[in-house]
Amino acid sequence: MKSLSGKVAIVTGAGRGIGRAIALLLARSGSRIALAARSEAELDAVRDEIHREGGEALVIPTDLTRDAEIKRLVAETLARWQSIDYLINNAGWGRTAPVTKAKVEDWDRTFQVNLRAPMVLSQMVLPSLIGKGEGAIINIGSISGKTGQANTAAYCASKFGLVGFTESLYEEVKEYGIKVAVILPGFVDTPLIPPARRLDRSKMIRPEDIAQAVFFVLTSSPASCPVEITVRPQRSPYT
Repeated sequence: MKSLSGKVAIVTGAGRGIGRAIALLLARSGSRIALAARSEAELDAVRDEIHREGGEALVIPTDLTRDAEIKRLVAETLARWQSIDYLINNAGWGRTAPVTKAKVEDWDRTFQVNLRAPMVLSQMVLPSLIGKGEGAIINIGSISGKTGQANTAAYCASKFGLVGFTESLYEEVKEYGIKVAVILPGFVDTPLIPPARRLDRSKMIRPEDIAQAVFFVLTSSPASCPVEITVRPQRSPYT
């Protein structure tokens, strides 16, 4: 495994699922990790696992719908390590409902967490990355950012927006040596997909598979940038 020793990464939604897998893999590769999510208990468990393996992690409970807490996340990371190298915008939220029955407040939260927070965080960490002339911002999107589906209009729209933001930001900062990428998973076996869904979870993508895609971006040649990576289940999980 290529070392990312000494690098500093912020990972949102780091308490479970894909975010947890990303945090653990980056820590094992030598990075120091700022763990962000709403559940402090879940973050503490991830931090303890990283520490048991000899890594270094900082727990920063964060509600991504609140700008003050986003600012605190960046400020506390810089106060601890004086640097930020990687931002992994992984946190996501959504609620299923047809447009005629959906709650507008659910739409607002979906866009706040899935799109606005990654944009605000990117704006806040870019000065550190530009000053170094290297680094990466990786957004965890979804297949739903390429294909609309019934009853998930706001979620799909937010993920479509995240793809557009990624492509635009890449064009803005590529000459600084900063990689910007979006990873688009299909069904991943995480708590975001409730057990009630009629899916064979053994055929779903593992969170560790998405972590490997993040690692691929971070360790890719300085001469290239994998701006968009789609990850689909090898076999259909539909039952």
